Amino acid sequence: MNLNRVIALLTIRLILGLILLMQGFGKVFTWGVDNLYNMPFFHETYTAYFPDIIILITAYYTSYVELIAGILIIIGFKRDYALYAMASVLVIVSFGHGISDPIWDLSHVMYRTILLVVLLLLPKEWDKISIDYQLKNNK
Repeated sequence: MNLNRVIALLTIRLILGLILLMQGFGKVFTWGVDNLYNMPFFHETYTAYFPDIIILITAYYTSYVELIAGILIIIGFKRDYALYAMASVLVIVSFGHGISDPIWDLSHVMYRTILLVVLLLLPKEWDKISIDYQLKNNK
């Protein structure tokens, strides 16, 4: 049973981390954040509500947090801080999608949110295959 807990937590962490890493990688390196910012969905939707600088900062913040948090979650380093940062992104994304379309497809956010909340609620002692655990227990 103990091994099952460790593997279950590792699996959740790896899946969430990979999802975030790939999304962040795509936004930063494949599309480019400036291109993302200039896409009609992104830019034209929000200019009626926010100044351009807020939209640009949001595009960069959400893209880079997904990329960096994804890496940190995968390797299990500063995991909780990465999850907190990612939680802020999910709130921003939920707000943004709600503005653009009040009845939007929740699948973009819901499964990531569930995985994130599960990781926050499960005991850290179960997360034995992580850098955080190794650093804590090798002192």
